[in-house]
Amino acid sequence: MGANGQITLGKQYAGRQVLVEQSEPGVWIVRTATVIPDNERWLHQSSAAADLQAAMAWSVSHSPSDADLEGTLKRLDHDRR
Repeated sequence: MGANGQITLGKQYAGRQVLVEQSEPGVWIVRTATVIPDNERWLHQSSAAADLQAAMAWSVSHSPSDADLEGTLKRLDHDRR
């Protein structure tokens, strides 16, 4: 441990997030972790995953079109209220 209180784990862990737990005085457990921001946590729930899969499947079978652009904009504006 350096004089500034930092430790180096090696380049293979560069940029990774870690959890550090102290199990007893002088004993630390360091584990790599994937951190999910609070505002993105809903994306990892099973219901959201199913909805996203359904939306992706729909988008594959439906070509983009601006044929009813005005109607779409009206629906979106109505949903905002």
